[in-house]
Amino acid sequence: MQAYSRIDKMITIDGSIGEGGGQVLRTALALSIATGRPFRVENIRSKRPKPGLLRQHLTAVQAATAVGDAQVEGDAIGSTTLTFEPRAIRSGNYRFAVGTAGSATLVLQTVLPPLLLASGESTLVLEGGTHNPWAPPFNFLQRAFLPLVNRLGPTVETTLKRAGFYPAGGGAFAVTVRPAKALGGLELVNRGDVVARRVTAIVANLPRHIGEREVRVALGGLNWAPECGSVVNVDDAAGPGNVVLIELHSEHVTEIATGFGEVGVAAEAVAGQAVKDMRRYIATAAPVGIHLADQLLTVLALSDGGVFRTVGLSRHTLTNIEVIRHFLDIRIAVVEEGRDVVRVEIGRS
Repeated sequence: MQAYSRIDKMITIDGSIGEGGGQVLRTALALSIATGRPFRVENIRSKRPKPGLLRQHLTAVQAATAVGDAQVEGDAIGSTTLTFEPRAIRSGNYRFAVGTAGSATLVLQTVLPPLLLASGESTLVLEGGTHNPWAPPFNFLQRAFLPLVNRLGPTVETTLKRAGFYPAGGGAFAVTVRPAKALGGLELVNRGDVVARRVTAIVANLPRHIGEREVRVALGGLNWAPECGSVVNVDDAAGPGNVVLIELHSEHVTEIATGFGEVGVAAEAVAGQAVKDMRRYIATAAPVGIHLADQLLTVLALSDGGVFRTVGLSRHTLTNIEVIRHFLDIRIAVVEEGRDVVRVEIGRS
C-alpha cells in the first residue's frame, strides 16, 4: 500500500457520482484512514429521497473518526458536505451504536479495511440493524465475505449477539480483528464443487407459517431437497422481522441470496425474489456474487491485488471503483467474459 503524508492535497469527491448513495462516503472513509489521505465529499447522498447524513451514516463517520483519530467537519444529521482528515489507524476496543434499525453491518464495512492494517488487535461491538433490506445481513458478512478476507492474511471473527430487524432494530454483534502485516492477494475464478445447499427462513415475533411458506417456495424454485430447508424462530428480537437466506456453499466461495419480509408483501414473493437472485448466480457459474464483488473491491484495493470472476457489475460496484481511484493509484480492469459474467483484475499500475 502506498503511504501518504498529511501535507497531501485534500481529495474532493462529488457524492452524487454513480448511484450517489452512502457507499461513496463509506468507501472514502475507509480508504482515507488506510492511506492517510484527507478528503472532502460534497452532495452526500444527493440522489436519495432524504439527502445528507442519516443516523447510520453519521455512526459510520463517528466510527471512522475514532479508528482514524481524525479531525472532522460536517458530522451532523442532514449534512451534505463532510471534511475528514485522519491522523493514524488506531486499534482498540470499540462500541458503536446506530440507535435505529440502520445497518450496523455497513458501519463495520467502513472501519474494517483500515483495521486489517492496524498495528494491533481490535474488538468491536456494533448495535443497530443486523438484518434489513438495504444492506448485507449479518449472515452474509459472516459466511460469504469474511472467509475471503481471512484468506488475505488477517483473522476476523464475528458473533451475533442479538438479531435486529427493520424497523425496530435493537440488534448487536461482536467482531474481533487480528491484522496481518500486509494483505496478500486473492485469485477467485472458479467456485469448485458444491458442498452444501441451505434455505433458512428466520422469523421473529411473527407466525411460523410465514417461514414455512418461504422455505417451500425456495426449495421448489431451486429443485433442492427438503432436508436443505429450515425455519428459525428468534425470541429475543426487539420487534417483528423476517428474512429468508438461500445459501450455496462451494469449495472456494459461498453465495447467499436474501429476501426480506415486508408489510403487505406475501411470503411467496419474498422467497421468490431470493430464488430469482440465486438462479441468476447459478446460471453464470461465476464464483463471486453481485453484492460480494462490491465488498471485496475495497479490501483488495489495499492488498497485493487479485482477480475474480463475478456476475455482471452493479451500478453500486462501478461507483465503488470510481471512489477507489480517487485514493489509490492502482489498476482496476473490468473485462466482459460472456453473458452476465465479468472478470475484475486489481493490481498496481
